[in-house]
Amino acid sequence: MSEPPVRAEPAKAPPDRVDRALLRIAFILVLGTFMASLDATIVTVGIDTLTREFDASVGEIQWVSTAYLLAVVTAVPASGWLADRFGGRRVWLAAVGVFLIGSALCALAWSATSLIVFRVIQGLGGGVLPPTGQALLARVAGPTRTGKVISVVAVVPLLSPVLGPLAGGALLGVASWQWLFLVNLPIGAVAVLLARRYVPVVPPAAKGAAFDVRGALLLSPGLAVLVYGLTEVSEGRRLPGFLGVGAGLLMLAAFTVHGLRTRGTPLIDPRLFTRPPFGPAALALLVLGASVFGTAFLLPLYLQTGEGLSAWEAGLLLAPQGVGAAAGSVLVNRTINAVSPRALVVTGVGLVLAGTVPFTQLDGGLPDAVLVAALAVRGFGMAMIGAPLMNIVYTRIEPAHLPRASGALNLLNTVGGSLGTAALAVILQSRLDARQDVPAAFSDTFWWVVGLALLAAAGTTRLPRTPVDRSA
Repeated sequence: MSEPPVRAEPAKAPPDRVDRALLRIAFILVLGTFMASLDATIVTVGIDTLTREFDASVGEIQWVSTAYLLAVVTAVPASGWLADRFGGRRVWLAAVGVFLIGSALCALAWSATSLIVFRVIQGLGGGVLPPTGQALLARVAGPTRTGKVISVVAVVPLLSPVLGPLAGGALLGVASWQWLFLVNLPIGAVAVLLARRYVPVVPPAAKGAAFDVRGALLLSPGLAVLVYGLTEVSEGRRLPGFLGVGAGLLMLAAFTVHGLRTRGTPLIDPRLFTRPPFGPAALALLVLGASVFGTAFLLPLYLQTGEGLSAWEAGLLLAPQGVGAAAGSVLVNRTINAVSPRALVVTGVGLVLAGTVPFTQLDGGLPDAVLVAALAVRGFGMAMIGAPLMNIVYTRIEPAHLPRASGALNLLNTVGGSLGTAALAVILQSRLDARQDVPAAFSDTFWWVVGLALLAAAGTTRLPRTPVDRSA
């Protein structure tokens, strides 16, 4: 029952031109990232529907989203070891299978509790898909083509906060809530069939490496507990929230000590973050995740609670950010090997800042035209950050280390998004309590998003000035 595998030869330097075969592989692998990133946001518009269907409280149903997010955070750190041990293609196919099983089970859920449990299964598969797919694509493409192909793939996570609410609203308008999950099945089936035929087998980098059990018991649960704590604080449950935050930080500190002292290969090596360009790139991706997903949380909430728009109307108003991201990815694809990566990233951060500042004036009555223009500018800027940062790391690291580096970068982006959203929810609630004015509270909170962008700008000052050497 095994098909003859297509063997890749990553050791040979491929031509600089991105040919049809590589684009086909990128398209196949991006289907997995598309499913995982879209599913993180598509369910948000169905919270009200699920609350009625399962006769549950909003707090209970909110765990449908939170459980998925926590499962993703738990799964990402192990993706590098899995790819090292079993091979990227095999792990990617298995992750798609787990994700599809979780999706089918979610559609069959009979209660809020069962749905939450099945979302965990879905998230475990979804968390492995983006880092494994990116590392596999970088191995197949080689250093001279990675930047161009990653610039296309990296736009997908930027589009999901925009497309998710639109897709969710459209599905609920014509079908039952089960289709929020069943929609993944045909996409995943096509991805599996195409991957088995066209995606090459890349030999595992470290087949004999031992799994870092102690690190896994500290890192993944620590991140999950930290996100859980911040979520509890944002919902007004202070005691369990502060206990969760404290316990999560202690576990992460213990993981750092373990990673520095272990003689084996840690799940994620803390020393990576002290080495340029990985350290600055990691910081920028962490803050980018917080900014992207934080805004994706704040702005639709404001449009629906402050302006009285429906989820569909709010999603349409957010669409220009996706248009800007697509346009930015085209520019990056054409310049990524010719322009200094730092120039691209710094320009991108500047555009994100320029596109965020108008949201600090919501209490003054922001015209729709300004909102649309700001979102388009933000989207364009975000596309200029993610792909160049990943290209910097992927083209300056040994092929054997790609799976773990990809896992670390995706983990930081995911953690940045989840922690940023949770932290901004806490800030928003405190401002709402203090000011009793919805637009003013949102304006105050967006100043924190501006601060995150400034922090990302500080991290970009240590990025390489020179473009990738094509002869490498």
